[in-house]
Amino acid sequence: MNNYETVFILNPVLSDEQIKETVKKYEDFLVSKGAEMVAKEDWGLRKLAYAIQHKKSGFYHLFEFQAPGEVIEPLELEFRRDERMMRYLTVKLDKHAIAWAEKRRKRNKEKA
Repeated sequence: MNNYETVFILNPVLSDEQIKETVKKYEDFLVSKGAEMVAKEDWGLRKLAYAIQHKKSGFYHLFEFQAPGEVIEPLELEFRRDERMMRYLTVKLDKHAIAWAEKRRKRNKEKA
């Protein structure tokens, strides 16, 4: 099992219910493929550095999970098929990135 982190941007015209539904869809997809969710973060509506699909903002979400490598390709295929998805990026975490992500989660808990 490898550690991965996926950040994706959802269309800003979606309602709160549609956003929750979309995030739940991808979380369930990962779990059904044998992934274990480590952390989820909702970064909220943020301004984009440049326009994507003529939109200047988007809803950012982060998933941190452990999964076999075969899960990533079907996940990204689902992302490409979904019109609510504007951008996504999945990276495999090494031991340094895992340690940094743990620090980030701890820091975020302390702020909350």
